[in-house]
Order: sequence, then structure tokens, then C-alpha cells
Amino acid sequence: MPLDLANFALFTVAATVLLGSPGPGIAALISVGRRKGLVGGLGFYGGLQVGLAAAAAISAAGLFSAVQALPFAQRGLAIVATVYLLFLAWKIATAPVGEASEVQPSGFAETALGGALLGITNPKAYIAFASLMAAYPIARRSPPLDLGIKWSICVAVMVVVDLAWLALGVAVGKARLSPKAERAMNGIMGGLIVATALLAFL
Repeated sequence: MPLDLANFALFTVAATVLLGSPGPGIAALISVGRRKGLVGGLGFYGGLQVGLAAAAAISAAGLFSAVQALPFAQRGLAIVATVYLLFLAWKIATAPVGEASEVQPSGFAETALGGALLGITNPKAYIAFASLMAAYPIARRSPPLDLGIKWSICVAVMVVVDLAWLALGVAVGKARLSPKAERAMNGIMGGLIVATALLAFL
């Protein structure tokens, strides 16, 4: 079955822009990379990829659109997602800085399970996946194949761009910022997550 290679390329670019733009997942990756380093942050990174891949599959299967058609279900999921995102924002914004951050044990938010929960409750991700799945048809004669290809591209893009954001966090951690600068960065990352969480109610 012939594939539309032009749309394949356009979809890949769009997925890179949408999924690589700042949001709660990226803010958390930078924070985890800065605190735990590359090896220490791989568990959270892996969990996040699993959660995002599941969110992409939900969107591809049309389940996200079905939930949007049920006001009560949509509101309930929005509340659950917002509560967790606000918890994550608070943990990042109040994270220890300076020498205290080096002895602070990892909390749930920085674990693989915490990453997976973030991925599957991230409202920004669902908005991005829903718009991507409906755009740039690649396999016009086979909707299941088209969605399967799009899901695979999204997963591949997330694996690469999220690893880059994690590496950026590691680089920032090695820069040894002053406690004041670290505290400001924590506040910015937490604020970004709060802003994204509020989108669930718009």
C-alpha cells in the first residue's frame, strides 16, 4: 500500500514541534536530570515514555474523543490530572537547592511509576496527540495502518526529544548554579506545570 511520504515528513516535523515543546513532562525531565543525573534519571524517563505511549494509543483509538463527549467523565479525568500535576509542581518548586539537594532522597514524583503517571495524566500530551492523529494522513486507504504509523512516529519522537531534555537537565545540574538561581529555576518549572494543569479546565 503506497504511503504519502510528504505527509509522513510533515507529520514528523509537527510531532517534533508539538511533543518537544515545554510542558509538564519536559519541566519534570529537566528537574530530575538536574537532581539525579543521567543514569539516575533514566527510571523516571522510561516511566514517562510508557505513560506517554499509552496516552498516544488512547488518542489513536479514539478513546480520548469519546471521553470528551461525556462531560462528567471529562471533568473527572481533568480533576485527577490537575491534582497530580499540582502535586508535581509543588514538589519541583519546593525541591531542596544547593548541598541539601544532594542528600535529599528521591520522592515518588521522580520514580518510574511517577513518570508513567505523569505521562498518562498529562493534558498537554492528549491535546497534542488528538490534533496529530487527525492531521496529515499517511496511509489514506487504511485508517488502522495510518494511526499505527502515526503512533510509532510519536513514540520515536518522544524517545529522542525527551532524552535531549533530560540531558539538558543533567548539563544544568553540572553547571553548579547558585542556590538563588536553582530556587528560581525550580519556581519556573513548577509554574510551567501549574499553567499546563489549568488548561485541563479551559
